[in-house]
Amino acid sequence: MAVLDRERSVASWGYNRWLIPPAALAVHLSIGQAYATSVYKNSLVAHFDVGQTEIGIIFSIAIVMLGLSAAVGGTWVERNGPRKAMLVSAVCWSTGFLVGALGIATGQLWLLYLGYGVIGGIGLGIGYISPVSTLIKWFPDRPGLATGMAIMGFGGGALVATPVSDQLMGFYDPSYDSAVAGSVASGGALVGLFVTLGLGYLVLMTMGVLLIRVPPEGWRPAGFDPDTVRRAPMITTASVSAATAIRTPQFWLLWVVLFSNVTAGIGLLEHASPLIQDFFRDGSQTAVTAVAAGGFVGMLSLFNMAGRFGWSTASDRIGRKPVYIIYLGAGAVCYTLLATVGGASTVLFVGLACIILSFYGGGFATVPAYLRDLFGTYQVGAIHGRLLTAWSAAGIAGPLIVNGFLDAEGEPGTLTQSAYQAPLFTMVAILAVGFAANLAIRPVAARFHEPEPDTPPAGAGTGPAEPAAGPAALVAGARRVPWLVLSWAVVALLLGYAVIRVALTASRLFTG
Repeated sequence: MAVLDRERSVASWGYNRWLIPPAALAVHLSIGQAYATSVYKNSLVAHFDVGQTEIGIIFSIAIVMLGLSAAVGGTWVERNGPRKAMLVSAVCWSTGFLVGALGIATGQLWLLYLGYGVIGGIGLGIGYISPVSTLIKWFPDRPGLATGMAIMGFGGGALVATPVSDQLMGFYDPSYDSAVAGSVASGGALVGLFVTLGLGYLVLMTMGVLLIRVPPEGWRPAGFDPDTVRRAPMITTASVSAATAIRTPQFWLLWVVLFSNVTAGIGLLEHASPLIQDFFRDGSQTAVTAVAAGGFVGMLSLFNMAGRFGWSTASDRIGRKPVYIIYLGAGAVCYTLLATVGGASTVLFVGLACIILSFYGGGFATVPAYLRDLFGTYQVGAIHGRLLTAWSAAGIAGPLIVNGFLDAEGEPGTLTQSAYQAPLFTMVAILAVGFAANLAIRPVAARFHEPEPDTPPAGAGTGPAEPAAGPAALVAGARRVPWLVLSWAVVALLLGYAVIRVALTASRLFTG
């Protein structure tokens, strides 16, 4: 097992840093399946003969364990390196499916709680944060782009898993047809689904384990000048430990920022399908069919995924603080327009909602780079893990706010646009709080920085530039070209499949 140690995962000077993003994507495309559990939820309800709540608890346990394992295990991930952490994530995630399959086969619901919920949830948390600090170290010149690529995979993972799960259940149970209302897959099909997904994700995540490396001490990209970072007012070259970071006001201000952005986005996403139908309801009839509402959900998923990459990449140009001003400020404007004039046109409604969901996805992808700017790269993965508790809190608050207001307005299927004004304006207020918190963020005070015993003289770089490549390095680089092509081909195929399937679903919004 020594091959998994951090020291054994240090890359050679000639290692191609573009092998790191597909390694991270292999993990995030796998664990992103967590948001596709609704595909087989009704089948689980029928198989165990329980209510929606008992099955919904499985997902809730997994998300709680994600936050806890990311917060508690963040320092362990930093200390042991990404290779060991990603393998632990792969084993836990795969084992969660296999234990869950055993629970389905034996009719023991508690095994599904233990497997997918607890064990799989640990894999979720460790897998979510494990590539982040490594990507930031390989891309000090473009941290937003790097983290955006990986976290985009988390959104894409659900888009891949949804149609794949549907097709697998149909394969294992020919009588199952998702197009038929009320059709559910058999217990045997669910067992086959969980075993196939568990083994498939283990293979995909193992590819990431094999490719992941940490850069050698002193490495920096060709042409990158560390002085450009030193001159940026909101970016530090100092180091802040995870234990110290949570004692700074900047950490808690950023916690509020992330909580506000996620609460607003997840409140809309969780209620997307009935939301658009109710907005265009006249009496008992709605102008938006259930099929078209499914297309709307597909469009939101596409913009959620695209926003993770697009907005995070843009933050490298305009800065992390300004891009959160856009997320929160423009998001509040969009929510206000949605509440007041959103029902005037389907195109206007869909456009505003898609912009909001792009901000939601961008907030997730940009926050690791924001942490790097404020606290340095020393333990950014561990700090990120602690900050993700804001996601767990927002995952509870967002749906509670929306559902609480709507329950007081009337029965589902009878609501209209006016019923949504109170929850939408509440989201505006929450975004305003996050906006103010973001404006209050300043550079971390020097008293929180870790001591630097070997401080280089003024004007010196952060370490030696990459040495001239010798024949051995050139040969090694040539041998990695097939890995580079293969790894990118795998993730591009999965993401391309997701985009095409969701685009086809989204087209129903305009075709009916």
